[in-house]
Amino acid sequence: MIRVWENWMATTQESFPTFMSLRKQLSDILPTLLPGNPADSLKGTELIRMTRLQLTGNYSDASLRYHFSIMSCDPGSPIAKVEKGQGYYRRSAPLPALSGAQELLALTQGRLDDLTTADQDMVDGAMLRIRKFRAVVTRYFEINGRFPFAFRHAFGKDAPISNLWKYPELVLVDWETGGSPDEEMSLDETMLSFKQRLGIPPFQLHAARLRIQPSLQTYREDFFQTLAVSMWAQGGELIYAAPIADEALADSLRRLSASFGVGVTCLGLTPEALDDLPRPAHILNAHPRETEAIMAKLDINRIAAPRTRPHLDWAALNTMRNESEEAEKLVLWLTRCIDGRRAEAFKDD
Repeated sequence: MIRVWENWMATTQESFPTFMSLRKQLSDILPTLLPGNPADSLKGTELIRMTRLQLTGNYSDASLRYHFSIMSCDPGSPIAKVEKGQGYYRRSAPLPALSGAQELLALTQGRLDDLTTADQDMVDGAMLRIRKFRAVVTRYFEINGRFPFAFRHAFGKDAPISNLWKYPELVLVDWETGGSPDEEMSLDETMLSFKQRLGIPPFQLHAARLRIQPSLQTYREDFFQTLAVSMWAQGGELIYAAPIADEALADSLRRLSASFGVGVTCLGLTPEALDDLPRPAHILNAHPRETEAIMAKLDINRIAAPRTRPHLDWAALNTMRNESEEAEKLVLWLTRCIDGRRAEAFKDD
């Protein structure tokens, strides 16, 4: 028994440095081999062949594949596995602060305070991307039969940073009608009366959090902020502009969604694609053909569907009304639609 233990210890002492040596070698080698674009990802067989040319030591294919797989799940490693496929690409460096959770705050808020005047162009560019994305999301849901309501003052210059955990960027309203918010639509009178008698709202409200770039460094903050701002509603949706190419990131978001019910969707718009879009006002007021061309640029990917709760948290909604004029406007708008028996787009007077 003692001899078996001694043999195991000797083997472990030899293999552990070898493992660490391989991991370190791969961390140094892979950044120079892997493409930065997921569309150009390398298959495992090809990456093994290229890696062997620079490796010191004799390692089996199985060992290299194991390390590729393990490292692709580590946010700090240079290798990422594509979400749909078998290839590997170079994981980008952590995102700058402007792409983080506080990107929708005004310039005097949060991390944006840390920027110097030399960064003003970067600030302006980042804020323009955010406004374009909000406009695209608004139009996308409008033409797909959902009625968006935007919270804006909640993220204004003088707003407390805690608002990031209290208010969504958008509330998406689904009425008992198959129509589009581009034109007023009559509500289903029978269902409306039936639900009113049962004390059930004749709509579904989903609170949405908008983010430009998904990242292994920030996805938990994005996800749990979405969960926090949607607890009063019937569901929550986290909407990213850029696609999720990293398999480890997509799987992590799916696991969180399975536990907490928040939906996750990507519109397939990279920061560069957002830069190429027209100004936000043009997106919101584009002619039908222009809108169709903008929507054609989207590559929708539903990572996880939201779980919809049957009831609103009326106490939490009432608290929001007392604290926010915008929440009060949301309730008044919904009330007008019910009283008028017509679903209509929100218009801020």
